[in-house]
Amino acid sequence: MRHRYSRWDGTQRLDDLDADELLGALTDDLLAEGDLWSALRRMLQRGAQLPQGRAPGLQDLMNQLRKRRQQTLDRYDLGSTLDEIQKKLDQVIATEREGIRQRVPDPAERDRRQQELDRLPPDPAGRIRELMDHAFVEPEAERLFQELLQSLREQALKPFMQGMQQAMQNMSPEDLARLREMLQDLTRMLRQRAEGEEPDFQAFKDKWGQHFPGAETLDDLIEQLRRQMAAMQSLLRSLTPGQRSALEEMMRSLMLRDERLEAAMRQLAQALGQVAPLDDLARPYDFRGDEDLSLEQALELMADLGRMDELERQLRRTQSPDDLDRIDPAELERLLGPEARRDLERLREIAKKLEEAGYLERQGAQLRLTARATRKIADKALRDVFAHLKRDRVGRHAVDRRGGGGDPADESKPYEFGDPFLLDLRETLRQAMARGGPGTPVRLTPGDFHVHRTELSTRAATVLMLDLSRSMLYNGCFAPAKKVALALYALIKTQFPRDTLHVIGFSLYAREFDPAQLPGLGPSETAIGTNMHAGFLLSRQLLARHRGSNKQVIMVTDGEPTAHLEGTEAEFAYPPTMRTFRETLKEVQRCTREGITINTFMLEQSSQLTAFVEQMARINHGRAFLTSPDRLGEYVLVDYVRGRRRRAS
Repeated sequence: MRHRYSRWDGTQRLDDLDADELLGALTDDLLAEGDLWSALRRMLQRGAQLPQGRAPGLQDLMNQLRKRRQQTLDRYDLGSTLDEIQKKLDQVIATEREGIRQRVPDPAERDRRQQELDRLPPDPAGRIRELMDHAFVEPEAERLFQELLQSLREQALKPFMQGMQQAMQNMSPEDLARLREMLQDLTRMLRQRAEGEEPDFQAFKDKWGQHFPGAETLDDLIEQLRRQMAAMQSLLRSLTPGQRSALEEMMRSLMLRDERLEAAMRQLAQALGQVAPLDDLARPYDFRGDEDLSLEQALELMADLGRMDELERQLRRTQSPDDLDRIDPAELERLLGPEARRDLERLREIAKKLEEAGYLERQGAQLRLTARATRKIADKALRDVFAHLKRDRVGRHAVDRRGGGGDPADESKPYEFGDPFLLDLRETLRQAMARGGPGTPVRLTPGDFHVHRTELSTRAATVLMLDLSRSMLYNGCFAPAKKVALALYALIKTQFPRDTLHVIGFSLYAREFDPAQLPGLGPSETAIGTNMHAGFLLSRQLLARHRGSNKQVIMVTDGEPTAHLEGTEAEFAYPPTMRTFRETLKEVQRCTREGITINTFMLEQSSQLTAFVEQMARINHGRAFLTSPDRLGEYVLVDYVRGRRRRAS
């Protein structure tokens, strides 16, 4: 494999998304809810907090869109659109006055023409109507007026003919007839689509496609029309009532006084509204700036604001990584710049990175955690717990006496008959050289041999009983309890591989969970009851399968028992009954007779729970701890390791 290296110039892109870091950023949210899709969705929305910094999310992109939109509204004065047209009309009239003064020698005729200009209406629409019938004396004034008409007509017809470049003032009656025909063909095609038929778009494209560049399908054409008409509607809705009326009147005056053309345009607008409503695009905007705009600039601005709104809706509706593919990165870059596009591409890579690393796998359209991901999450939970402990507060698998089997320890001893011959070569040679002095050859005697000590091999079987009742969810104990279960799972897997762990969740009933199910285990608001009786019964059945005397139950709960089993059916009562207490304590006695130790971690200090746990401790001789959810992991793991030390010694 060949690699090419070059000097860093700031333009090269570093792939800063690491699958392990992404999974770590996802873990806490996943443990809290137990729903992978929800955790992924929130990561996409809020971004990810990674070691090298925070990766932006969809909410950041939405905030950028809102900021850009507000900057636009604070910059421009929409009312200046009509002022700009008025200024151009004033220029036309002033030029014509000067032409009359210079080109008309007869004073009476000159006065008549000046008075004709004086009688022009003050509003732009009225002036345009009158000047369309005016016999210009000054060619430059006529040229300026025709340029203004051409620009305004193109903007008025742009929603219907985006690519139209013809000079409207030179249209012949035949040209107007073809324009009406095109609008009628387009209207007919839209009505067919509204009625569920499939129009012949190719025939329309062959005939009129030059007016609609970029429209390869009927859907493309509809989207073009929809955006352009929405821009015009947004412009009208954003003006004051007086400005809106003036602009609408001016637009009507531009249609060459062709009523049939106006009717064709109205029919097209109605047909378009049936297949592509404009309500979600055509909205008013509150402009507060002072920078002037032309009509063309105003329409382009409205189109951009509409795209911002639509893009924000797409970002808000994004629920999964697959939804990101519907967002156009080129459109995002055009509106917000290249950095926003890079942020979108990084978000698209999140699920892909996790899949490529073997942490997620697809089952149909769904994603689920792999066993490898569960182990990684458990390892992170273990690291998080030990991060709160002092370095010397908990050791590894150390015991006070040494056994005759198991893993080699760091210490060595003189060899004795019957010891496993795990030779410590360095210590053996050191003893020989201390006895015989330096030099070669080194001569060994039986007394020189040293062998490694070995750790005592012990086994323990543990059941972790997690209270899954509603109160655990409401008290904020659910996610910490899951995290402790995963940390204990990782601890046993990595440091005590000969031990076994069963995880039981109990509320109204009790059932066993595979540790791999823990990350996706979600809270249930319908999980009423705290059936310790069922939990102890199932624990006793599971521990009966294991040989050896080291058996224990670690119970995590925030309340006294409120349910017990009558046969196979659960009986729930709150406040709890004496029968529930008696049946639960009977099961504690059975566990005690079978050599099972019960250690209880209480997350709530209530008198009833404390009194009940004290009765359990008197019967079972187990231990009870009162702790908070954020310290639960420390207590459980430290107690587990210390318990292993006591049993081993």
